[in-house]
Amino acid sequence: MIETDCLIKKCREYDIDLSEDKAELMDRFAAMLVDWNRKINLTAIINSKGIVDKHLVDSLLVLKALDINKNANLLDVGAGAGFPSTPIAIARNDLKVTQIDSLNKRVVFLKEVAKMLNLDIAAIHARAEEYIKKHGQRQHFDFVVARAVAKLRCLVEYCLPFVKKDGFFIAMKGPDFEDELEKANAAIKILGGSVEKIVPFILPDESKRNIILIKKISHTPTIYPRSFAKISKSPL
Repeated sequence: MIETDCLIKKCREYDIDLSEDKAELMDRFAAMLVDWNRKINLTAIINSKGIVDKHLVDSLLVLKALDINKNANLLDVGAGAGFPSTPIAIARNDLKVTQIDSLNKRVVFLKEVAKMLNLDIAAIHARAEEYIKKHGQRQHFDFVVARAVAKLRCLVEYCLPFVKKDGFFIAMKGPDFEDELEKANAAIKILGGSVEKIVPFILPDESKRNIILIKKISHTPTIYPRSFAKISKSPL
């Protein structure tokens, strides 16, 4: 499906050391993605180069943006087709990864990937704001990540309540993030976060990625997150 030598080479350009065995797992994941995409809508990117550049390398840049400690637990909110968390789980098999998505057919795919690739991933069908209230995982995760889910002003309310104090919410954004971040600053403060830094990258296809690292510096008030309707209609 993908050229594993090319993937390894491109990872090296970012000082990401990907073994041949892990590149082979990435290849199997890519093949499953394309196969399942014929049945359910997972991604518009189905060619080898696009998957390598825009999905796999892009996902692995999270590991360069900050130091994720060994055996940490990581949550992917709105995991979709498994980016960035499935490539992260392949590259770092010491991590305990949880994926949440609101669409069950995507969760079925994520579960099958974890099973076939023997990855320590729990895929859950739920809305994040409902799951956290029902299952008591408030401030449970060391790291929470989200890619292409919602505007940052809303996204922080879905994600920051899950993050432990001194943990991080990792928001993956494109080139035009400044306005989003400015509008989200008040919400970040209310929810107990502080922007630590923004790490820019140029992807292999020359598109721009900005990874916003938001540190959890105080507990999130228990009234958050609110319902989906309230978050959407009246963002903080």
